[in-house]
Amino acid sequence: MKLFTSLGMKNSLKMRYKLTIEYDGSKYCGLQRQPCITQKGIEEVLEKAIFSLTQEEVKIIYSGRTDSGVHALGQVVHFDLKKKFLDYAMLAGLNNYLRGEDISVRICELVDENFHARFSSKKRHYRYRIINRYSPLILERNRAWQVARNLDVEAMKNAAKFLVGQHDFTSFRDSQCQSSSPIKTLDRIEITQNGEEITFDFSAKSFLHHMVRNIVGTLVYVGHGKIAAEEMKLILAAKDRTKSGLNAPACGLYFVSVDY
Repeated sequence: MKLFTSLGMKNSLKMRYKLTIEYDGSKYCGLQRQPCITQKGIEEVLEKAIFSLTQEEVKIIYSGRTDSGVHALGQVVHFDLKKKFLDYAMLAGLNNYLRGEDISVRICELVDENFHARFSSKKRHYRYRIINRYSPLILERNRAWQVARNLDVEAMKNAAKFLVGQHDFTSFRDSQCQSSSPIKTLDRIEITQNGEEITFDFSAKSFLHHMVRNIVGTLVYVGHGKIAAEEMKLILAAKDRTKSGLNAPACGLYFVSVDY
């Protein structure tokens, strides 16, 4: 008995599939396929699984790129096929071929051909996790940034307020960033503490490369008293990456979801 069945015959019209996926990025070189390195990209692994199931070669389009070591709870991708599959058959089939990988397809939807994972998005949401304790991490290793020294959460909240809104974020931009403009509108930074865990939630239509990690690294300097909260205004106005803090480790960053 065939486990996976398609509906209808091949035709000139293509079917567009939208996937919501989660992954642990620890063992991958990032979402994007990277040449000449030993680690696999999530893009490469997912495209291989799609081919194994459908026998069609596809190019996935993703909502937002994530770097090596960055995780996702709700990354969105789309791709086109000549055949039409039931949603649950596509979901079950892809997860079958992803066994052994740290990638899971959570939702599969057949969408209109005008849907675009990247260009149709209205807002993206990221989360950064810090475990603020001295003892080494075991269960949360590679899934959060351990900061041993106590952090002043209220000071970090006060500093974050200066970053909300439309600004030139050059001071928090990676030198290899390919964005055409450093001007972005940051809709939200919400910092919460639950015991030893501190989370930073960010929302914006788009982000610069390493923008979230550079902001978190700078806020940790504020939390340690190296920078006063009010100095965040000066750092922002300087438009100089050397004026801000360290680039927080990739392991604490999560691509949470996308609004369409």
